[in-house]
Amino acid sequence: MKRDTRIGAIAAFIQAACYICGIAILATAMNPGDTDGWSGVQKLAFILEREPLFQWWNLVIYVVFGVALVVLTAVIHRLLQQSDPLLMAIASSFGMIWAGLVIASGMVASVGLEMVAGAYLENAAAAAEAWRIIGTVQNGLGGGVEIVGGLWVFILSVVSIRSGRVFPKPLNWLGLLVGVCGIVTTVPALGDFGAVFGLAQIVWFIVIGMVLIRADYAPQVIPSDV
Repeated sequence: MKRDTRIGAIAAFIQAACYICGIAILATAMNPGDTDGWSGVQKLAFILEREPLFQWWNLVIYVVFGVALVVLTAVIHRLLQQSDPLLMAIASSFGMIWAGLVIASGMVASVGLEMVAGAYLENAAAAAEAWRIIGTVQNGLGGGVEIVGGLWVFILSVVSIRSGRVFPKPLNWLGLLVGVCGIVTTVPALGDFGAVFGLAQIVWFIVIGMVLIRADYAPQVIPSDV
């Protein structure tokens, strides 16, 4: 079990690092500034000028994150499944679905950009329209609505609270907050909570990693004072 918790801790830290790296690049090199009045062609041209960086950024925040999420979901499932097998089966299903959606989202954006990059030389307007459609699909899969990830975190936090012995209470309450912020993004007017979901989850992943790295061989002795 010690090996499992260490692997889970590494996965959690990787996910936090993916979030931080993604936000940093989006705020700097991939930040176009004020795009009011920009046409779709101008927006696509900005991305194509930074295509290698965009592809690397896309790989980190979607594919690497998704792979690490599979690992963390499996580890947490093992730790909590004895507390409530049914709820953890449901929670872990959402975790795996989320991982699949995130990875698929990254692949759609990566392959889509390659396609529009070639089309851009022949018809920039048509390429921009294709990129807009690809962006809508990609956003629907892995970024526009965070209900799947929210349900995963929320349900496993409920299980941990009910068990009273696996993860520390502050972490569980933070997990509930993260989960609620993700779930409410299904309401269009509350879409901005997606940013809160992402930022709060960075902290959640880091604390999860700290708890798992300190864990003993048995899940019931994971320190409750973290």
